[in-house]
Parts: sequence; C-alpha cells; structure tokens
Amino acid sequence: MALPKPITPTYELKLPSTGKIIKFRPFLVKEEKILLMAEQTEEEKQIKDAIKEVIKNCIISRIKVEDLTYFDLEYVFLQLRARSAEENVELIITCRDDETTKVNYTFNLLNVEVQMTETKNKIMLGDDSGLIMKYPGLDEFVKFSMMGKGLPDSEVLDYVASKVDQIFQGEEVFESADLKKSEIVDYLGSLTQKQFANIGEFFENLPVLKHTFTITNPNTGVDSEYTLEGLSNFFGM
Repeated sequence: MALPKPITPTYELKLPSTGKIIKFRPFLVKEEKILLMAEQTEEEKQIKDAIKEVIKNCIISRIKVEDLTYFDLEYVFLQLRARSAEENVELIITCRDDETTKVNYTFNLLNVEVQMTETKNKIMLGDDSGLIMKYPGLDEFVKFSMMGKGLPDSEVLDYVASKVDQIFQGEEVFESADLKKSEIVDYLGSLTQKQFANIGEFFENLPVLKHTFTITNPNTGVDSEYTLEGLSNFFGM
C-alpha cells in the first residue's frame, strides 16, 4: 500500500514590482537540502541554479523566475522562509544610548514589506537624451543577497552597462540587445561625472526589503530606532 502524500498548505503574496498576486507553497525538506548543498559549494552558478529550481517548485502561479526583480526575489524568499520554518524572529538588541543594556525584540517576518521608492528607471542625461535601465534581478540576488559579495570598483562600469536596456537621443532609440557591450561601456565612459552620478542614484534608491522598529531602554527610558534592510539582515543575526 502506497503511503499517503502529506498535505502542503498554499499561500498568496503580492509581488512588489507589479502588484500581481501569486500563489506559493513552503519549502519542503528536500528543497531545503538542495539549497544547503548548493550554498556549501560556494559556487555562484550552483547557488543560482538551486534557487531557480526551488522557487520554480514553490511558486504555483505561472511566472518566470528570471523576470523577477531583485527586490521581488528578496520578498518571495522571505515569505518562503517564514512559511517554511518560523514566522517570528527574536533578536537581542543593544540599546544605543548606553551601548550596554540588551533588550529582546521579536517580530513577525510576514509583516516585513518591500519599501517602494519613487526611483524611475528612465534616467535623463540631457534635455532629450538618456537611458532606460533594467532592474537588478536573479544574478544580483544570488551574488549580493545570498552570497554576500560586493562589486569591485573595477567592475562597476561593466555592471552598469549590463543593466542598460535602451539608450535614447531625441527620437532615436538604441536597444541594448542590438549593441555590443563594449559599445555601451564606451558610451558610459564618455559621460560626465555628474551624468554618471545620476545613474548611480538609480541603484542607490532601489526598492528594498526593510523593517524599522523602536526599542526603549528599560533603564533610561530612551528610545532608539533601528532598521533591518536587505534579506541577509533578517537571517543569521
């Protein structure tokens, strides 16, 4: 006689970038194992493949993982973790006013949201010229959020070039797909520092997973505000 299959609950979440409602189920034990084994290799490709496999397995709605933004993926992953393990996280916070007193703080991961910003992916570099940028996605989620890597200064120009979707001048539009990467790099290299700083603001002000809370020092009565930002700060603290 075949064993019955365990009943797996399903949930809904709203994608921050589009507002689309998608259905998902929690990680299974076998999927936790896939992620753990991939993380132990410390190989970026293996971690990326594992994340794609697990998210595709868990999201019931029809959606392409490759189309999700960086902040979509952080939110989805947070929801999956919360529904799969423990929703409540307990932290031990050191009060800022005396740098000594420690206070326990508990919060529910399901209440954490992506803080949307007014940052637009259309960046004007002149009166009628500019760029349309692509939001960071799966590659950045793996490298920055899951692996905790940074971006060396020597790679900044190449990275920015990889996120350019269109370049426009008046009514002329140049699609990045029709250009060589070296051409985009050369274009970016010819910008003034002020123009390039405008592009930098796009990346600095992207929507982000954020939770802000206040702790009162029981000994002094002083309030201090704290902020958790980015997926890595919600786990392993």
